[in-house]
Amino acid sequence: MADVPGDRTAMTEQAPGVTARRWRTRRSAAIAGILFAVLLTSVLVVVRSAAAGTARTELAGDAGRRAAIRVGLAAVPFAGIAFLWFIGVIRDQVGAVEDRLFSTVFLGSGLLFIAMLFMGAVVSSSMLEALDREGTAVGGATDVWDLGRGATRVLVSVYAMRMAAVFTLSVSTLALRTRSIPRWVAVLGYVEALALLVVSTDNPWVQLAFPAWVLVVSLTILLTRPAQPAPAPRAPPASPSSTPGAPGGP
Repeated sequence: MADVPGDRTAMTEQAPGVTARRWRTRRSAAIAGILFAVLLTSVLVVVRSAAAGTARTELAGDAGRRAAIRVGLAAVPFAGIAFLWFIGVIRDQVGAVEDRLFSTVFLGSGLLFIAMLFMGAVVSSSMLEALDREGTAVGGATDVWDLGRGATRVLVSVYAMRMAAVFTLSVSTLALRTRSIPRWVAVLGYVEALALLVVSTDNPWVQLAFPAWVLVVSLTILLTRPAQPAPAPRAPPASPSSTPGAPGGP
């Protein structure tokens, strides 16, 4: 059956959006950001506290530490889901005024951050599984353990945190241009991004600055209203004498 252009236009205008309006509001972005910040902070604190300064043989004999690490790693996918929703709602809120350059960097760095975080979690989970099977066996397994631990540290502390810094820089710049959040929050984002770029590798606890900043942004979005743009000046009414064809006009 042939489509009628008028009917197609009417259906397009009447069809609701794929996502309900309530899931695309500033409140939705704030809730997703808060959830991500709480989950990622919990993951970093639990995993680093359980694995810090622990040799392979010590971790193999401590079931409590291994269980704590598993609990932390199990929360990583949910932190990623919340972060994806946070990115999506922020992009939807920026809307037509978004800058293509910074929006591309913002989206790409956010996706790469999640990818690196997931890869680190996968490597860590595989190491724990191998540790459960082999126990305190030494030899080649020790080399594999060292390789996996080093790969996890580089993935999370170097690559993921660098992408988090780029994400923070792009979001802060977009926020300054669109006035969507207070200026001091954006400036705080620049400081946090600099810390992630410079010292997060040597001091892993500095990495907590990223979820902390996302938490600040989310609370600000939740508790404040966006700044309204200044109204455009109204053009003065044309005088009758300047109207072509009017009596007394040229």
